[in-house]
Amino acid sequence: MRERWFGATGRKVPEIGLEGAVDLEGALVLDDLSDLSVVRDAHERGVPVVVRASTPQEVVAALSHGEVACALVQDDSLLSLDLAELTYG
Repeated sequence: MRERWFGATGRKVPEIGLEGAVDLEGALVLDDLSDLSVVRDAHERGVPVVVRASTPQEVVAALSHGEVACALVQDDSLLSLDLAELTYG
């Protein structure tokens, strides 16, 4: 399981996490990345950014932004995505 830093908290979280299984206290949780200025602002302040994703494409899109700590999914089949394959073919 690959991990990412959870903002400036000093801890790591799975890059793809199952909703309800990851402690999101203090995080900015977004349904999409429609406003990247909010994402960048939170990241600059050390606030962890988590984005909900329901498709493989949404997971890849969320994780393509270094500011995002975790893509949050409800479907556990998305936990085993091959991100390298989806990104680079």
